[in-house]
Amino acid sequence: MVGTTGDSWGLSMRVLAFEDHVDIEALLISGAVSMDGLLFEQRWTSENALQHIDSVRPDVLLLDHFMPPMTGLEVLDALLNAVDNGSMTRPGTIVAMSSEPSCNDAMVARGADHGIVKPRVATLNVWS
Repeated sequence: MVGTTGDSWGLSMRVLAFEDHVDIEALLISGAVSMDGLLFEQRWTSENALQHIDSVRPDVLLLDHFMPPMTGLEVLDALLNAVDNGSMTRPGTIVAMSSEPSCNDAMVARGADHGIVKPRVATLNVWS
């Protein structure tokens, strides 16, 4: 199931989250992030992740690590390989948001811009 907030993909910051258990939109709202001006979509699996990233062209990409069928690290590797070969554009900000800090560290080492434990995702400065 896909959830979206906002009025059109062309007028706001596009946010794409890959997370299989936690409702990230609800987490952002509970953390006092205004959804006005955000176009939000959550994918509950990483199936066809690159196609979704290419279709949405997010400004902010949120990646959980422990997610089927590909981990967040595997999605990140595939995305960065596609960017390197010129077949995709890199999102402006890539956030590793696992509940396990070592997984976030691994994704940052591979090329994510930020790593944060999931409950603190609303504290990122990308929302202001």
